[in-house]
Amino acid sequence: MDLSKLKDVSFADYDEETVKNALISAYESVSGRTLAAGDPVRIFLLSIAAIIIQQRFLIDQAGKMNLVAYAKGDYLDQLGAYLDVERIPATAAETTLQYTLSAARPEAVVIPTGTKVTGAKKDVFFATESPLVIASGSLSGTVDAQCTSVGPTGEGLPAGYLTEQVDPLPYIASVTNTTTTSGGADIETDDSYRERIREAPEKFSDAGSYGAYQFWAKSASADIMTVGVSSPTAGTVQLIPLLKGGQIPGENLRKRVLEICSAEKVRPLTDNVTCIAPTETSYDIDATYKINTDDAAAITSIQAAVTKAVDDYITWQRSDLGRDIDPSKLYQLMVDAGAVKVQITKPVLTVLADNQLAVNGTKSVTFGGLADG
Repeated sequence: MDLSKLKDVSFADYDEETVKNALISAYESVSGRTLAAGDPVRIFLLSIAAIIIQQRFLIDQAGKMNLVAYAKGDYLDQLGAYLDVERIPATAAETTLQYTLSAARPEAVVIPTGTKVTGAKKDVFFATESPLVIASGSLSGTVDAQCTSVGPTGEGLPAGYLTEQVDPLPYIASVTNTTTTSGGADIETDDSYRERIREAPEKFSDAGSYGAYQFWAKSASADIMTVGVSSPTAGTVQLIPLLKGGQIPGENLRKRVLEICSAEKVRPLTDNVTCIAPTETSYDIDATYKINTDDAAAITSIQAAVTKAVDDYITWQRSDLGRDIDPSKLYQLMVDAGAVKVQITKPVLTVLADNQLAVNGTKSVTFGGLADG
């Protein structure tokens, strides 16, 4: 069910004119006299009407806060409690660190939990989540690390960014992150939380339903926008999470999704659950357009609008898994922005599989001058 398509409901009418007119009409009916504009009784009734309007607004809001479609903040959390669905707190970005020794040692080398590293800019810090033991005779080892700040602060740092040791350790020659940092997100928004509450009944299934896997996978991060669920072979469940803005989750976040969906009380015994990244399908944009001669005075603003329309198309294309590459959508957005005589050479209509994500490669949008309508 799409909550946005539900009819609006009201528990109390707090329209200002309606309340005022009803109050004055009731008094005139009971008293048998008409109140003039400056009548002290009328002024007194209007002051009472202001209080009634406020009370009716609060009554309406109190009623709506009991409905998932309207509830906000703490009220929404209370509704989530009915289905045992908690709002996802802010999470810290994660990555995998590789420590390399200056030379193999005859004894094991231990990197303690909480050992911190940073990048050259020293703008973000990560700490190891568990001890790393590099066995005697070995040169390197890997360990999971977490950003010391929750939220998106440490999100999206490329592999090789974290190379500065904050806590000096003997025998360590270098450290680096081997994966792009991922998983850092602010506390879950009302809209995201509301959608998970709506999907919560799916988790009651113990048969590994499509909706159940989607619900549990989304519980891994407030940034997960959608999850593709499929069974490519018998007994195998394939999960493909996609983040807000069409971003692809990193290895650590996919690992967290897999851990949640493989839990004993979530995964049916016969299911072998995997979590993979979407398959990126690249497309190029090559388009030309003109602007109507009558709109010549607004050339600059229309050009800016067309540029934004193309960027919106790129975002739209990668905002869902399996969304076909559709040039007609690009045409529509450019025309709505004020372009005329739009010619699109690339992309061409391409049908994508459920595990594919359309990602823009090159972009060439040329303004071809003015044209008569």
